[in-house]
Amino acid sequence: MGKVAKLVLLGTGLIGGSFSLALKRAGLVGEVVGVGRDLANLERALELGVVDTTSTDAVAAVQGADLVLLATPVGQMGRLMTAIAPSLPPQCIVTDGGSTKQDVVALYRECLPNHLAWCLPGHPIAGSDLSGAAAARYGLYEGRRVVLTPLVETRQEVVERLSALWRACGAEVFHMDAVEHDSIFAAVSHVPHLVAFAYMNALLDRRNVEACLDFAATGFRDFTRIAGSHPAMWRDIALANRDAVVGDLKSNIARLSELVALIEAGEVGPLTTYIERASNARVDWDARRKEH
Repeated sequence: MGKVAKLVLLGTGLIGGSFSLALKRAGLVGEVVGVGRDLANLERALELGVVDTTSTDAVAAVQGADLVLLATPVGQMGRLMTAIAPSLPPQCIVTDGGSTKQDVVALYRECLPNHLAWCLPGHPIAGSDLSGAAAARYGLYEGRRVVLTPLVETRQEVVERLSALWRACGAEVFHMDAVEHDSIFAAVSHVPHLVAFAYMNALLDRRNVEACLDFAATGFRDFTRIAGSHPAMWRDIALANRDAVVGDLKSNIARLSELVALIEAGEVGPLTTYIERASNARVDWDARRKEH
């Protein structure tokens, strides 16, 4: 596996920064350039050794790059792709860390039509409620999964090289169709975050919200942890994966309505069955996860 002479991070936070640190530890990257608009965050990235140099100019930064990772919210990717298109070296690999893929695939086609052979959309499944360069850490991807969704035009050597780099970070790499990706992650990532936001907003509407928060303990902490996630990022994800997200949210609303009806009717048997089905599935999932 060849060393990446120059890696450019368009977005210098948890995802891009942790990728950089992992490749540095593996000895697989030379220069890492962090690009962003937040000067304080870029300075912090330098202090922590996440990047070697910084820039606020994406167009200049990608010149001479071997690999560009778009590690910004999905809503910013189109603008960045359009900006860097004229400056990309001919064989520079362009990938991303977006949580949705059909919309990002469309952006590659719209903004980088002459570079598609070197484009490979991706999704490292290693999120956090923390953000910024200070959140980046060694080992974030160890034992985690990374999904790559190759375009029809993507060269096989690009798939092999990027897969190898992610494996060097400790990740398990999967290849998947973008449509299937978005369906799966609407159910297990996007909607859980949105439900947590909805729950927090419902709580904030209560007249005794301060007392509720004062008495909140581990159940509240565990259920609402992801409600502290980056607002702009999750707004963009919800809109980017709209169809799948709306479908799954409606399914959740139907299940909540069913739960309300069971409680109102005081139906002990059906209510127990409803809870047991979910509880058993969650316990089984956790047991399987711990086996791997």
